[in-house]
Amino acid sequence: MPRADVRGIVGTGAPEHAPAEAPEDVGAEPVVKAGGRQGVRPRTRPPAGPYGDGDIDGDIDGHLGGGGGTGGSGHAGGHAGGTPADARPPELLSAVRAAGELGLRRGEFARAVQLGLVRCGPRAAGGATRFARAELDRVRAGEGYPRTLRERIETVAGADAGARALGTGPSRFTRLARCGHLTPVGYRINRYRAVVWLYLAAELREFAAREPGLLSGAAPPGDRELLEAKADLRPRRWRGRHVGLLLRRTADPWERAAVLASVLPEQQVRQAVPDPAERIVLAALAPPPPYGHPQVPAAAAVAGPLLLAEPPDEVHWYRTSLDFALTGARGRRNSTGDRGRSDSTGEEGQSNSTGERGPT
Repeated sequence: MPRADVRGIVGTGAPEHAPAEAPEDVGAEPVVKAGGRQGVRPRTRPPAGPYGDGDIDGDIDGHLGGGGGTGGSGHAGGHAGGTPADARPPELLSAVRAAGELGLRRGEFARAVQLGLVRCGPRAAGGATRFARAELDRVRAGEGYPRTLRERIETVAGADAGARALGTGPSRFTRLARCGHLTPVGYRINRYRAVVWLYLAAELREFAAREPGLLSGAAPPGDRELLEAKADLRPRRWRGRHVGLLLRRTADPWERAAVLASVLPEQQVRQAVPDPAERIVLAALAPPPPYGHPQVPAAAAVAGPLLLAEPPDEVHWYRTSLDFALTGARGRRNSTGDRGRSDSTGEEGQSNSTGERGPT
């Protein structure tokens, strides 16, 4: 069902409000239930997105919605100043070609998109993500390119590599991560079906310089309480960052509501959205799983719970945020036409929803 037609199911209603903000650790890709769920999470796109490492099977062009070759999008005609009638639309590239032109591997490019370092352009007619030539030029013009770009997207996997980057031992690194001092940027499932968390190397180095006291000595009282309770805040911290990044990539109220709904258990979504038509809209707009999310059933069963909020207070936070986002979405007039679609383009063909304004 075309995006505009799907959204047209929903009418107008309450006054407009701004959608909810992201939870903790906003600033550093898509969450849906592994395998989808009936009536709430149907997806036709391949399960993936710009999260995780590059060694997970799957082509980045499929994960990011791309396809071979280049696409084109733009508007002919002019404005009050008189744009030439034969003005060419901006050149748009597929994800694979954009990654090649930036000299990045699949996983590196996915991480750059995830972190907002490379902004998506308008989607092609079939829904494939494209990247404007002007955006690639902007990235290449950055100071210190490509060294600084690679430094910002460099990741380390697991406690041993993380401990080396932090300058401490693996056990202390694990304790700091479990107690919420370090926020993962992604994950992968290894051959033993264990979760391997990924961290930005630059963030680990910044933490070591900022909190040297936590790298040695006894654990703070708060950490000791968490350890005694066998708490592990890594999944929750990752979800917060993940949702925050997704919210920053769109100002569309229904897409923002879909992001928040995607991390809630099905029962919570049905309670928050009793109208089946609205649930169809949220399901159609639900973001794909993060890049690197496993497709093998055994591994997907391990990774699936990471995508869902579990602690009661976390569920309550997302439920409250969803209610608030839905209020704003329902208040939008002309939901099928002039709702500020996320694939509208700016002057250079770059998606307005992926600009630098951040969450709205």
